[in-house]
Amino acid sequence: MNFITTIGLEVHIELNTKSKIFSPSPDEYGDEANNNTNVIDWGYPGVLPTTNKQVVADGITAALALHSKVNRHPHFDRKNYFYPDNPKAYQITQHDIPDAQGGYVTIHTGGKTKKITLTEMHIEEDAGKNTHGIKYSYVDLNRQGAPLIEIVSDPVISSPQEAYDYLETLRQIILFSGISDVKMEEGSMRADVNISVRPIGQKKLNNRIEMKNVNSFNYVKRGLEYEEKRQRQILMAGGTIQAQTRRFNENTGKTTLMRTKENADDYRYFPEPDLPSLDISDEWINELRDELPEMPSKRKHHYVDDLGLSSYDANVLTQTKQMSDFFDQMIKDGADAKMASNYLQGNVSAYLNSNQIELKDTKITPKNLTTLINLVKKGTISTKMAKKVFKAVTNGVEPNQFVKKHGMVQLSDPSQLKPIVDNVLTSNPQSVDDFHNGKDRAKGFLVGQVMKKTRGKANPQMVSKLLSEALNK
Repeated sequence: MNFITTIGLEVHIELNTKSKIFSPSPDEYGDEANNNTNVIDWGYPGVLPTTNKQVVADGITAALALHSKVNRHPHFDRKNYFYPDNPKAYQITQHDIPDAQGGYVTIHTGGKTKKITLTEMHIEEDAGKNTHGIKYSYVDLNRQGAPLIEIVSDPVISSPQEAYDYLETLRQIILFSGISDVKMEEGSMRADVNISVRPIGQKKLNNRIEMKNVNSFNYVKRGLEYEEKRQRQILMAGGTIQAQTRRFNENTGKTTLMRTKENADDYRYFPEPDLPSLDISDEWINELRDELPEMPSKRKHHYVDDLGLSSYDANVLTQTKQMSDFFDQMIKDGADAKMASNYLQGNVSAYLNSNQIELKDTKITPKNLTTLINLVKKGTISTKMAKKVFKAVTNGVEPNQFVKKHGMVQLSDPSQLKPIVDNVLTSNPQSVDDFHNGKDRAKGFLVGQVMKKTRGKANPQMVSKLLSEALNK
């Protein structure tokens, strides 16, 4: 029996605003528990929320980046449920008229391109965080009221790999839009996963299984692969799929039952009485559209088609907006595209990884790195010398000044090198005879002697060329 897999994803992305969506409390990750709260977050009687304008702007920005239609008059609703991390016993979200509808994300998967269409995108507040111990459970409300956008895909994803590729592409788009750091390890991007499996030929979808708040792309893929297999086995045995919410266990690679699935009626949605509908003007939308950064897909085309980079290089350079912006500035400063790409993927990435820092937190500048590359390209310094210069660049030192101060200018002038080459040949007749007798290593020895006499300053390529000319006379 063959089956069709249908997957839909609801992705929650925490925005990087300074304050929360409906209260003035700071929105900072990692602070001491319950420090970033006030009476609005705690749900005290009589308090009134006010909408953070920047959250609405970020929601519009996300909608524009995802080709969605921005609703001009969205309003907020109450989603009612009781849980210890939710002191109000309801969440303020958007249900009837969300921030935006429609849109799509174009992914590259399995050697083909596919458009994943979107149902809607809405803004809402996050809940707090529970930590469960052996005897006690702790509640941290620092996250209560943190601003979220929820992006809901249509059920058009047909495999766990497609789901993984969709999440990767979506993360990249949101990252480049500048509205979130989308760090899954900090909970700023989480996915609710819905999957339904049915036999080929059956038009009606079977009941779906949901996995909530999965905070790793790899866990999403593994959980879907397990669920796909589990549901197929149930159907092949003649069973039926029950609508459930399940938890993925990353240690076992299996899903376990949490509860039977709720539906919209369970949440008793109704309009939020304390917040008016929003009024979003065309002028504001156009202003935000003009401020939207160039998206990674367009940058990749530019890197490959205009700059001649490989698809692999283009993909690596657009993993983060920081790296892509840095590379773009290097090109503006006059760097060779391939050399700039190699340095960013090699020396710079190794430096960032070894020091566990981000590019924006270093003293490396596009101008200095471009200068270093041009010194190598022109033959002013050797690649060996460049390693020392790069270390200086990481400390904010200008390369030209460093090279001059330490006497590192490479000797490339043939008129200066030829007398030294002739002297080495005269002093090493046995190596000359060895070369003429077919011993290629002899030339390497002679190159080394020239480098020794010039204290490593001679251009090895020029030395090799002059030696070849002299030896082959």
